[in-house]
Amino acid sequence: MHNKVVFQVARTLHGFGVPVLRFNFRGAGLSEGVHDLGRGEQDDVRAAVDFLAKEFPQRPLLLAGFSFGAWVGLRVGCADARVSELVGLGLPTNSSDLSYLRGCAKPKLLLQGDRDQYGSRENVEALIAGMPESERRQTTLVFIPEADHFFAGKLDQVHAALAAWLHDRHPKLAPSLDETRN
Repeated sequence: MHNKVVFQVARTLHGFGVPVLRFNFRGAGLSEGVHDLGRGEQDDVRAAVDFLAKEFPQRPLLLAGFSFGAWVGLRVGCADARVSELVGLGLPTNSSDLSYLRGCAKPKLLLQGDRDQYGSRENVEALIAGMPESERRQTTLVFIPEADHFFAGKLDQVHAALAAWLHDRHPKLAPSLDETRN
């Protein structure tokens, strides 16, 4: 939760008026429970979506996740009708199965460092290439040049890519790009 990538994404989303809830998965940080290899953590994401849906009953939800949070969270977001858009950062495609994204027709922004040690460019491109054409059209893939998994020194580019995607998707609700700068 105190990760720089997560903080930057939350800050950008908040700047666009998107409801934001950051949380630790079970067994992480000060959270109770024990790490469950992605199974129980899906329940954690569902609980977070339930909370946001109750707090913002008239708003479609956007679900964003980084690394393990993307692997677990996007799976839940694809299946939950209350979630209308998805953002995944640092997809761990080298060691995790994200093939469920091939059946997810929701609009998606995928941000990846082109030097991500946990999700190679080749693996991310293969994931997208394996999607049906209808899902590929719903997916925006952005590689951040020279960026590693944690986007070290490149968070401004993460912000710019996310802000541009949000602005394009929601021009009436979105602030100008200048208003969301760091």
